[in-house]
Amino acid sequence: MTELIVPRRFCGPPDSGNGGWTAGALAALDETDSPGDHTDHWPVVEVSLRRPPPLDTPMPVTVEDGVWSARAGDDVVATARRADAALVEVEPVGPDEAAAAEAAYPGLSFHPFPTCVVCGTAREEGDGLRVFPGPVDRSAGGDRVAATWTPHVSLAEDWHTYADDLRRASVAATWAALDCIGGWAGDLTERLMVLGRMTARVDDLPVVGERHVVVGEGRGQDGRKTFTAATLYDADGRVVATAEHTWIAVDPALFGGRRPTGG
Repeated sequence: MTELIVPRRFCGPPDSGNGGWTAGALAALDETDSPGDHTDHWPVVEVSLRRPPPLDTPMPVTVEDGVWSARAGDDVVATARRADAALVEVEPVGPDEAAAAEAAYPGLSFHPFPTCVVCGTAREEGDGLRVFPGPVDRSAGGDRVAATWTPHVSLAEDWHTYADDLRRASVAATWAALDCIGGWAGDLTERLMVLGRMTARVDDLPVVGERHVVVGEGRGQDGRKTFTAATLYDADGRVVATAEHTWIAVDPALFGGRRPTGG
């Protein structure tokens, strides 16, 4: 039986998996629909997170009617399925503008989950992804934020059938890079949220050691739900991957997080 394991390194909240990494790791298990050369286009996949993903815990994965389900005990942790969705990309931002925006990253002054592998300020270079998005402008759909990201060699996937000889980050790391920036576009400083659903399309895998730009955009709210999107661009401004998210507002204490007041 196939299993999904979220190593402790890839936490979001301190005691559960980062939503984007978990979603990408589950999506990558669908070998039937994955490209033979992982630099080719991957299909659009929708992943729903139904409970916090446990860390360092083997989760059996079953497939029924085209739905991949990861379970912990009797509980479904996450499901993945192919999606017939035309994802709307976030407009690009130049690398210099994205790098400058990082100085205004709200997480530098307050972060609900400072140990998050993607955007946590307590994670060192080479350990966390250190995607620190700052505001760039207000678009028609909401606030845009941007950051640079250079994939570390430790994120390279164990796969060697490429159209070229470049090392590339894993599918899970690519989804992770598209995750938290959506939360910051939805303003995590005012509204603590966790990822509920993520739909992503990977056009390529990011090259290790190459500077990329990831741009996020807020796309509205409905009650406890916040809708955002993110797109990852390579050094030449080409789309690497894009995603749309649904976030759920939660009590930070339930996830080991901090409130803006420090409580």
